[in-house]
Amino acid sequence: MISPQNFEEKTGFDVIRRMLGGYCQGEGGKSRVANIRFSNNSELVNNELTITEEFRTMLLTVFGYPASEYFELDEELNHILIPGTFLAAESLLPLRTSYSAYIQCKTFISDTSANTFPHLHSLIAGKYIEPGILSGINRVLDIEGNIRDNASPALLEIRKSLSRMIHLIDKKIAQALTQAKLDKYVPADTEIAIRDGRAVIPVNSSNKRKISGVIIDESATGQTSYIEPTEVFELRNSIRELELAERREIIKILIELADELRPYVQLLKDSLDFLGHLDFLRAKALLAIETGSLKPVLHNQQSFSWIQARHPLLMLSLKKQKREIVPSNVSLDSTNRILIISGPNAGGKSVLLKTVGLLQYMLQCGLLIPVLDTSDAGIFDHLFIDIGDQQSIENDLSTYSSHLLNIKNLLGYADHSTLFLIDEFGAGTEPQSGGAIAEAVLETLNDKKAYGVVTTHYANLKLLASNHSGFLNGAMLYDTKHMKPLFVLKTGRPGSSFAFEIATNIAFPKEVLEKAGEKVGHAKLDFDKQMQDLEAEKLELSLKEKQLQQADEMLTGLINKYSSLKEDLDTKKKEILEKAGNEAKSILNKSNQIIEKTIREIKQSQADASRTKQLRTEIKEFTEQIAEIPVAEPIIEKEEIVPPEKATGKPVSKGSRVRMIGQHESGEVVDIHGNDVTVAFSTVTLKVKSENLEVLQANAPVKKSFNRGYAYQNMVNDMNARTANFRITIDVRGKRADETETLIQRYIDEAIMLHVSEVSILHGKGNGVLRSIIRNYLGGIPEVKQFSDASLETGGSGITLVTLK
Repeated sequence: MISPQNFEEKTGFDVIRRMLGGYCQGEGGKSRVANIRFSNNSELVNNELTITEEFRTMLLTVFGYPASEYFELDEELNHILIPGTFLAAESLLPLRTSYSAYIQCKTFISDTSANTFPHLHSLIAGKYIEPGILSGINRVLDIEGNIRDNASPALLEIRKSLSRMIHLIDKKIAQALTQAKLDKYVPADTEIAIRDGRAVIPVNSSNKRKISGVIIDESATGQTSYIEPTEVFELRNSIRELELAERREIIKILIELADELRPYVQLLKDSLDFLGHLDFLRAKALLAIETGSLKPVLHNQQSFSWIQARHPLLMLSLKKQKREIVPSNVSLDSTNRILIISGPNAGGKSVLLKTVGLLQYMLQCGLLIPVLDTSDAGIFDHLFIDIGDQQSIENDLSTYSSHLLNIKNLLGYADHSTLFLIDEFGAGTEPQSGGAIAEAVLETLNDKKAYGVVTTHYANLKLLASNHSGFLNGAMLYDTKHMKPLFVLKTGRPGSSFAFEIATNIAFPKEVLEKAGEKVGHAKLDFDKQMQDLEAEKLELSLKEKQLQQADEMLTGLINKYSSLKEDLDTKKKEILEKAGNEAKSILNKSNQIIEKTIREIKQSQADASRTKQLRTEIKEFTEQIAEIPVAEPIIEKEEIVPPEKATGKPVSKGSRVRMIGQHESGEVVDIHGNDVTVAFSTVTLKVKSENLEVLQANAPVKKSFNRGYAYQNMVNDMNARTANFRITIDVRGKRADETETLIQRYIDEAIMLHVSEVSILHGKGNGVLRSIIRNYLGGIPEVKQFSDASLETGGSGITLVTLK
């Protein structure tokens, strides 16, 4: 039982119902929204919640649900049950559209995982697709919904004849106009006109008898007559006969199609009904996505424990103002069945009361609710709410009388499966009497084991929890430092109304407040203030502790990330150094071999000019090969490259420090035989002609350019730079498809390399092309753990959230 009759208006469910209707695409879904009813059948409620949760998950995780338009066609389908009847082309087109939508939706769900969406797969079990339905309709209708020329051989021939006849008429009237111009009956610039869908010749009324034909129309002034030539008029009769034949043939075709469809009328009706059900489920899922609603753990008992419960309508309203709603944790069980909430005005008491009523009603109507999915929920047989001004002029009832009448009705049916919600209990009459009646009512409801939430300012109701089991006090916290409500429910102790603080904040006369304080007693005011301050400080400390914990977790994650990065770099450094050492040894060995071979062959050929030139060419080629080997850019410990020393000009002698002309490497002269000088360089000893040597300063230190930069240092700096510059969101709106795919490939590769766990891709909604390209690419990357739409408040389907392994 739901009481009063306007329960939905009082809780705001009427707005929820309108929102659901707005999400529907057809009358089938909208009619189901209109027929939503409160249910106390826990099995039915659980099934509705489960399948809605599956649909919500499917929309978020599986791309491309075919939400298409469909139509209610029961009346038309019932019409063709009678043999000899048919569906007009205007009805065939929506039938084809609807059945195509049915096939697409069923196929889409069939292609999803039965393990992930078992209830949705049960829903489509036994649903049959008859391919002959669409093929039959498509044989008759073209893509625009017109009867095809080749729907039958007879129709094709009739339409060809019509086309020839129309072409002949055009030709005849053109000839008649040309002749009229030659006869000077019409001006030379006269053109064919159209009257009543017929081609005619505009003629000055003075010449209308000179042209053989039928006057179809004349101008408003009567000066111009519109004549259809006689031969054209006769041809019109032939066209009329062809049009009648065409109509008869079309009816024949449609009757034959109706005969084909008649055995499937019930299948078609079931298919359209199924579309309405899917439309309804989709609307509930979209509402859940927009409001952040989930399926709580449902129990077939009268209790609930909601974590981070939010009023969906208030949340959406605040989101438009770019403000955040404050969630509430609220629970009732067999030990604490009745929650008595106190606190300041405008502190959130009534909103919390409405939240409980709306969420419980939504839940038992099969809708997901905005709480964490770890919340517990129960089922009640009766819901009652008493909130707002219920004064009735027609029934001659005051506000308080209306409240009492409602409470009387509640006491008549309340039991252990009743959830009642009463706002400002006891208000509207003399406080002592009103408080006493309210206290007696609550005690009676407690004896009946009923569950409820009430708000009040009365002290005697706040004391019930201390004197009776079954009651629990709750306070809406208030920040006395900044003089503003916190909208946070704290259970376990009553709250203060903070009348004096609020009055002070609005600059109420100080002398009046002092008198009031003397009457109430300053000790009580100070005590209330201190208790509230303690609660506010406790809440602030709890938030700080949570922030510190989050910061600690983030820091630990960063440390682990960089430790892993350092290990990878160390490993790569070792590999690069080993590879570089091996390559250096190989190059050195090969260089020595080439030099030794060159010296040997020069000796053997006794410095033959052609052979020497050939050897120089081979050495040059080898040098070019070495130059092609990529060299790491110097990064660390780079010593200054010393410019070539100037030669002294002295003659070569034993012990001189020399170098070959045009080279930088210096060596020492170890022997001289005539013009042949033996020079010991750092890695080899060579015989060189004296004219090819120049003497350097003897006591100068041997200097050479030296670079100890390693490839791994390049990598370290590159990784650091990439990490510092990497952004966890990339915007590809306005990009071309091919450009987008290239950007996303690079972006995801870099994110994987930097061990980023989650990134966002902003592609916008538009027609979904970029979204499809991006998700097709992501689906083929093994390192991508999952991807989904962002929440509605952060961009919805315009943003793809990507989680990496």
